[in-house]
Amino acid sequence: MGAPVSSEPAADGRRRTVRGRLPADLTGFVGRRSELAALARLLDTSRLVTVTGPGGVGKTRLALRAAAPAGQDLRDGVRLAEIGPVQDPLLLGHAVMEALELTDSTARPPLDVLVEQLADRRMLLVLDGCEHLVEACAELADVLLRGAPGLRVLATSRQSLRVDGEHLLPLAPLPVEARDGRRPDAVRLFAERAAAVVPGFALTAENADDVALLCRRLDGIPLAVELAAGRLRSLSVEQIAIRLDDRFRLLTGGARTAPPRHQTLRTTIGWSHELCTSQERLLWARLSVFAGGFDLEAAEYVCAGDGIDPDAMPDLLGDLVDKSVLLRLDGGDAVRFRMLDTLREYGAQWLAATGEEQRLLRRHRDWYLGVATWGEVEWFGPRQAETAERTRLAHPNLRAALEFCLAEPGEEQQALVLAGTLWFYWVGSGHLGEGRHWLDRALALAPEPTGARAKALWVTGYMATLQGDLVRAAPALEECRRQALETGDDRALAYAVHRQGCAALIADDPVRAAELFEEALWHYNALGELNSNVLMAMFELGLARLFQGDAETGTAWIERVREICEEHGEQWAYAYGLYAYAHASWTIGELRRARAYARECVRLNHRFRDLLGIVLGVELLAVLETEGPEADLVEARVLQGAAHRMWQGVGTPFFGSRSFNGPHREGEERARSGLTEEEFEEAFARGAALDLDAAVRRALGNGGLPEPPFGTDGRSPDPRPAEPSPVPAH
Repeated sequence: MGAPVSSEPAADGRRRTVRGRLPADLTGFVGRRSELAALARLLDTSRLVTVTGPGGVGKTRLALRAAAPAGQDLRDGVRLAEIGPVQDPLLLGHAVMEALELTDSTARPPLDVLVEQLADRRMLLVLDGCEHLVEACAELADVLLRGAPGLRVLATSRQSLRVDGEHLLPLAPLPVEARDGRRPDAVRLFAERAAAVVPGFALTAENADDVALLCRRLDGIPLAVELAAGRLRSLSVEQIAIRLDDRFRLLTGGARTAPPRHQTLRTTIGWSHELCTSQERLLWARLSVFAGGFDLEAAEYVCAGDGIDPDAMPDLLGDLVDKSVLLRLDGGDAVRFRMLDTLREYGAQWLAATGEEQRLLRRHRDWYLGVATWGEVEWFGPRQAETAERTRLAHPNLRAALEFCLAEPGEEQQALVLAGTLWFYWVGSGHLGEGRHWLDRALALAPEPTGARAKALWVTGYMATLQGDLVRAAPALEECRRQALETGDDRALAYAVHRQGCAALIADDPVRAAELFEEALWHYNALGELNSNVLMAMFELGLARLFQGDAETGTAWIERVREICEEHGEQWAYAYGLYAYAHASWTIGELRRARAYARECVRLNHRFRDLLGIVLGVELLAVLETEGPEADLVEARVLQGAAHRMWQGVGTPFFGSRSFNGPHREGEERARSGLTEEEFEEAFARGAALDLDAAVRRALGNGGLPEPPFGTDGRSPDPRPAEPSPVPAH
């Protein structure tokens, strides 16, 4: 019944990012001393600062450069949320939560969750690229700043947010005229980037005037300067200046109403476009359908053919990197690419002009439907963690594919298929709220009783159950069950009955839950179905039997889960089996074994960022701290405080279930009886102040985050005793 979140790197034009945290510069930072000083002063005195300016002027670079020192004095540091890839304002809150590595499995609006989670944080949040969602970003900033007094926000946007208390820093292009005998910053930037393109390049008496003229022609816009520097691979500085001057005369006559700096940037991009070959220009346009990063295989499937030789794709991508149209993102198993938003917008306009836009968007959708389908298959096996990571990297493009399906008439069934297929990611990587957003929209648009709708219904019911929203879960699951019976869809029937069993288990009706799980498992067996969902049904049946006092049957089912998990290298369901082992061992006083199980449960779930699995394990470790001669009631209460903070992101603590709440209640009673009221409350408050990683470190009893427990075969070490004792009821 897990509900996780995942984390990993993202990147933009000149930087490598670990998600949410600030990226390291991959190229030097030139100039901007006075702007950095001004921004530092604003960040020191103001809670909302927006850096404004035209595209390509360097807003992001300046903001990130200033944010690093500004966050040093803040307890919770600095986090970056990249807004550019987010197109739907309703997903803005989900994207910011993902950037902050916050998990929430409740049905609450994301803004409410963010306010609650950030209420006691002292941190700087960088919102980068707000202009296309300026109203939603303004609302987000306003609500967060009002609800989280220790929060500061630094935004970048082509226009102001117009929020009370906002302070603006308009960013001008780099100076193009010399001052105090020093070369202008625009010239210095060109020289630095040129040296990276042509080793040994330096400003000389022969080329200095041409470089200065070129930078004046470009109005000192950093992106334009860098694009021009990239041309040195094939042209001299003098040739660049002459050709650019020709291009200005050719192209600036049409857009008289556009701001001059926008004309300059567009002209520079247009000039770069003209210098590309016909295949490079066509590929540039087609690649504009990607949101965020992509790899070679995705580009080949979506863009090759009809004018682009598939065999030439690797070289064409390399050529676009050389021309600074694409950014190469290293890290991970495969090279990925990304296009700056300004260049992507330009390519999209050309794509629309070619009349190919719909065809390319459909191919893009088909590729990411394939990513989702393959991910669902690979989720059951030793590559679960890699599958979660691959899907996370594809997340912006999956959003774009879903949006296409929902906006394009006749594609509603594909929206159901894609949103339903991604159940493993919505549930397994902490995106329950976003998953329900897409499924609710798709279900509303496609009411016909199809197989795709049946799957979407049980996935919706499953996620609503995990959120504790049984009011919404029950009708969705019942509709799925009824439709399955009417249409003879045995697979949908199995999943509907299974998830109805989950609802019964959470509602403290283990007898009814066991009946439903057994019925579902009968159907799964008849279908030959075996995957992580089936394993979770076995685990849940084991828990239902344990909660009834039937230790023998309960442990037999849990043992079956362990055996299948080890056979297939499955880790996600295995972690929940470890929770059941820990619970069972605790009930018979096998404290050492219980701790080993619970810690391994926490360790594995942390690998998936599965907040529900983590918090269940931490709650068991808390009550174990109250047991035996080495009992530490203060530590027990600290862990309960840490668990309390986690439950805020999961939903109702223990789903409101008396059965799941047993360990917490017992540990709380022991701690209260052995501590003063002040000790009891102070220890809890200390635990509640821990973030997720700190809480996991505390629970595992070591100074660092656990190393991934997977071996080369994907299996986890087995902390289970060689011959487990029978487990009686607690």
